[in-house]
Order: sequence, then C-alpha cells, then structure tokens
Amino acid sequence: MEQTYETMPVEELRAELKRLKENRCDLEETHHFTFGKTTVHIGAERAQSMQEEFEEECSQYNAQIERIEALLKAKGG
Repeated sequence: MEQTYETMPVEELRAELKRLKENRCDLEETHHFTFGKTTVHIGAERAQSMQEEFEEECSQYNAQIERIEALLKAKGG
C-alpha cells in the first residue's frame, strides 16, 4: 500500500521532493528539445496540443512539489 505524503517521514519527503524536481526538470528539457526541433514540421494545432500537455504535466509536478514543501515546513524539515 502506498504511503500518503502526510504519513511519510521527513527523509522520505525530501527524497520524493528531489525525485519530483528531477522529473520536472527532465520533462522541461525533453519538451524544449523536442518542441524546438519539431514545431516547424508538425503544424500549429499539434504544437498547441503539445504545449498544453506539457503545461498540464508541469502544473501537476508543481502542485506535488508545493504540497511536499509545505509538509516539510510544517514538520520542521
């Protein structure tokens, strides 16, 4: 069974925070590389769709990161 962030110890929260930040960074790098190389070839509609998907994923990562940072602050970590 998966632990929720609220029940994780500070060490696990720090590790999860690091993992999420690295994943977000990887996503951003991949998107910028792919988006920069392909927008000319895929057309405006697909480019818009790719941008929206990217923004949605980043938003999800940011929400999780903010939640963990708030928990760490509350736990004194």
